[in-house]
Amino acid sequence: MKAALLPPLALSAALAACGTSPSNGTAAMNMSTHVEPTSLPADPSATGIPHLRLARSGLLAAGQPAPEDWARLRAMGVTRVVNLRTDAEMAGRDAAAEVEAAGMAYHAIPVDGAAGIDAANAERLRALLEGSDGTVLVHCASGNRVGGLVALAVALGGMPAEEAVELGRRAGLGSAEPQVRRQLGLPAD
Repeated sequence: MKAALLPPLALSAALAACGTSPSNGTAAMNMSTHVEPTSLPADPSATGIPHLRLARSGLLAAGQPAPEDWARLRAMGVTRVVNLRTDAEMAGRDAAAEVEAAGMAYHAIPVDGAAGIDAANAERLRALLEGSDGTVLVHCASGNRVGGLVALAVALGGMPAEEAVELGRRAGLGSAEPQVRRQLGLPAD
């Protein structure tokens, strides 16, 4: 990971928190406990869940699911939902209650636009991904914030920056890619 993601002092603290040292670049982050969703269709878009995609084993990304989608996601093997939308975007919905009623754990990391795709939120997401025993769904409105934050989170966990960006793309990274590449110290593509 490049130091451009965080100022030097914050970089050392973040790397120490995830078991990585700036000098050796190794990571203690182990997501091998993740499992494939049990019944994800061959064409995830056929579910009707906006922008649903399998980013990698144990990690689904999507736009905002409808209230009736949570039970279907649980049946697909999702055990944890991470909502990146702000309260203002949720239009009075109680997503936590909806998700918990469907039998899944709920976490919110409010990401207010591109400015919220940052190291602090990425560290929060990294910890949630690392601490999950099942499939995690991370969603926002379209998937762009998901892809950006996933890329930064896995880079904090030790994944090489270019691989992190590619995973971010699989998770929905779009217009935020130049910002993510800058934070990772990569040239504009």
